[in-house]
Amino acid sequence: MEPKPEYRYHAAALFCVSVWGATFVSTKVLIANSLTPAEIFLLRFATAYVLLAFIARGRLWADCLRDEAMLAAAGTTGGSLYFLTENMALEFAPASNVSLIVCTAPVWTALLLSSLYRSERMTRRQAVGSCIAFAGMTLVVLNGRFVLHLEPKGDLLALAASLSWVCYSLLLKRIGERYPALFVTRKVFFYGVVTILPVFFVRPFAVTWELLARPAVWGNLLFLGIVASMLCYLLWNASAKHIGMVKMTNYIYLNPLVTMLTAALCIGERITGAALAGAALILCGMWLTERHGHRMRHARR
Repeated sequence: MEPKPEYRYHAAALFCVSVWGATFVSTKVLIANSLTPAEIFLLRFATAYVLLAFIARGRLWADCLRDEAMLAAAGTTGGSLYFLTENMALEFAPASNVSLIVCTAPVWTALLLSSLYRSERMTRRQAVGSCIAFAGMTLVVLNGRFVLHLEPKGDLLALAASLSWVCYSLLLKRIGERYPALFVTRKVFFYGVVTILPVFFVRPFAVTWELLARPAVWGNLLFLGIVASMLCYLLWNASAKHIGMVKMTNYIYLNPLVTMLTAALCIGERITGAALAGAALILCGMWLTERHGHRMRHARR
């Protein structure tokens, strides 16, 4: 039997979280080459915007000022604000705290969308699957170290990053129904770049041509700009329209799993039995959630 078109969008979501889970290696390499998180963000989003502007030369503005304001808010919440708060959180709190708190985004998104949109309400089976996936994600993030040290400043910044992505998801739900994914993604990159610029008044942009000429720098920047930003945001925004925002955000639970595997392969980090158990729970929870949707589609025929 030929796969249904919806599976293409699930595959796209899986590809996106797989790439995003692996981007920490590129970011670490760039930071080791003296780039700041704000500089990395500016260069990756600017690269993505220029490429999309070249590909899509059509409409530049939304149909009304209200929509343009929502697009600006999407570029801020899903771009500059999200990346800044997440990276600032890492300066004050352990990576396990930050990863765990940021990955609560699917929970907040499901709760808000369920209360605002009848079509996005979770069934009991979907809720159980999401809880199982969340428990598995927690085990993967902790990786056998069942101690969390509370760091209020860093933890609050991580929560701000999580809620920032929730706001982006809600905005994407609204504007994604009115405009093509290519247009929305292009505007997200534009406003992401614009809203990061004030940061450089505090700490000036200091990336030199000599630095950009290093293969490790330009190679990782191209990966982050073309694949992790342009391609993945475009696929994510397009897929959300077809399979629903709650299901899309549930894929975020896979992010720490990909990070764990990438860390083991690239920098030799140890994978514990607890992390493997967490991986199994994530996959089980995701299967339960999607299995329900699969049955519902057959029931409607």
